[in-house]
Amino acid sequence: MQVYEERLSKEIEWALREGSMHFEDRSAVHQTLKKIARRLDELGIPYAVADDMALFVHGFRRFTEDVDILVTEVGLRAIHQHLEGVGYLPVFAGSKNLRDTEFGLRIEFLVTGGFPGDGKPKPVAFPNPDAASVEIEGIRYIQLPRLIELKLASGMTNPGRLKDLADVQELIRLLGLSADFAKQMDASVRHKFAELWLGTQSGSLEP
Repeated sequence: MQVYEERLSKEIEWALREGSMHFEDRSAVHQTLKKIARRLDELGIPYAVADDMALFVHGFRRFTEDVDILVTEVGLRAIHQHLEGVGYLPVFAGSKNLRDTEFGLRIEFLVTGGFPGDGKPKPVAFPNPDAASVEIEGIRYIQLPRLIELKLASGMTNPGRLKDLADVQELIRLLGLSADFAKQMDASVRHKFAELWLGTQSGSLEP
């Protein structure tokens, strides 16, 4: 099995083709996403695609080399019970994350009740996918307000995740989100959304 991210680094021409196909929804990332979503639906496991591929479908289209999926603890146990060794292998022994053996792509699982950013308790936690997802072209994705809320909470508490704040600001710019959009999010992150929103109005792209 070729590890996807390693192949991207070693085979430049192939990586360029993958990048082009990604924006045509035909890359290995998209194929891996469609495949795992179909398997989760077949198993009746609630899920919501999160992070970069959720950004992609909500309007912020950029390349990524993995797939992030929100599940419950029960769902994660079922995933390993039914899929581990059947087209998927742990990224390393004991890992909660899997690698698709056909495409070599890493699938990372976010678990309901966990905390974004520094991992410490905070008002914003990973939600239940049943209550926080929307179906788009047959696949369940995390709703835009929840995606932004999680990215704000992450960037606000982990200096290594400032990119999450930049992601939010780019979503504000691309989607033309209003300042009132913050009302759909937890009160603990609204001030940061307002700050980033003001930055887009002034022409600044700094988080």
